[in-house]
Amino acid sequence: MLAAVCGGVFMLARSGLLAGRQATTHWAFNEEFAIQFPDVLTETDRMLIDYGDVVTAGGVLAWADLGLMLVERFLGPSVMLDTARFMNIEPPGREQQFYSDFVPKIKHGDSAILKAQHWLSTQRERPIAVADIARYACLEPRTFLRRFVSATGMKPTEYQQRLRITRAREMLEFSRTSIDKIAASVGYDDIGGFRRVFRKIMGLTPSEYRQRFCRITQKPG
Repeated sequence: MLAAVCGGVFMLARSGLLAGRQATTHWAFNEEFAIQFPDVLTETDRMLIDYGDVVTAGGVLAWADLGLMLVERFLGPSVMLDTARFMNIEPPGREQQFYSDFVPKIKHGDSAILKAQHWLSTQRERPIAVADIARYACLEPRTFLRRFVSATGMKPTEYQQRLRITRAREMLEFSRTSIDKIAASVGYDDIGGFRRVFRKIMGLTPSEYRQRFCRITQKPG
């Protein structure tokens, strides 16, 4: 059995052992890894990907998740849980998507799409129709849509969702604003829809995300 963590996954990929398989590495290396190893299915939202004979793990501290997974495999879940308690760390189950930032692709060489991306980054509080974005980029809507997907790897609606959820994350981390008000402030009239999109992208509900990552200390009351 072989295992690699973070940048070490690049070395493992060079051996050819990951060809045709899914693999994870640090989320910040996603684009570079995909370029270097197009025959590997890059899944950097995941903390661990286990094929039995080969295991890949995400960021540097994912060694802890990897170690606990190996303890569970060889010594059982009870020993794994005891080990996690002793080390003061969470049992396996974390995902990188809890921590990763949205890093849009900008080195694609399409100046019209880059112009649209810069504009969208200033409009995170509201959804914008594809036709309006295309008009800003001085492109016909169908041409804009094709070029946007080619350049960024996602549809404009998905891209905007990522931007709006990023803004919502900031508010959850740095304020005590209610989740309903946060949803409204980033253009979601339907709180249920906001919660579904947030969980799809982040792997946590807004409440769970705030509980885990809020940086505002609750005043004793």
